[in-house]
Amino acid sequence: MKPAISTLAGLVLVFACQASLFAAPERYLIDTEGGHAFIQFRIKHLGYSWLYGRFDDFEGSFVYDPDDTKQSSIEVKIRTASLDSNHAERDKHLRGDDFLDVGRYPTASFKSTSYRETGFNKSVLEGELTLKGITKPITVEVRRIGNGPDPWGGYRRGFQGSTEFALKDFGIDYNLGPASRKVEMILSIEGIRQ
Repeated sequence: MKPAISTLAGLVLVFACQASLFAAPERYLIDTEGGHAFIQFRIKHLGYSWLYGRFDDFEGSFVYDPDDTKQSSIEVKIRTASLDSNHAERDKHLRGDDFLDVGRYPTASFKSTSYRETGFNKSVLEGELTLKGITKPITVEVRRIGNGPDPWGGYRRGFQGSTEFALKDFGIDYNLGPASRKVEMILSIEGIRQ
């Protein structure tokens, strides 16, 4: 092999090795069809117990970069009429004008603006939540649940997060009592790498 060709081949090999050390960000589709993702909420009932509910219809995707987690991001779209609190009359009220007003605002959404790790298996996700036509910044505390191959030849990654916000911040002024001014959202997300 001639010296020039040998040098060129060596450079190509070096660049190839360096490229393999810095993998591209991983893109995931949230597995809502398989029932492995949940968006739940809870709010205190009279200060005596918790009322739980969920949104059954949503979709989204996220990017996770193992080499530079600050480049990670997520987007989620929720169909508000899919709210289910396990009580038909209450669900009708929650979907109505006093709360989500799903006729005027059929979707809610979240789009992240930053993601940073803060400790062992602890991260903070910041972004903008749009609910009832109002967009506000929120902060989500995140834990990594796990990642790896699945039995169908794919690769999955899962997270759980939670956040809390005041109902009035999103135009919900219905008086539920002093113990019920804030709602907590719990997000369990499993994604399939694309």
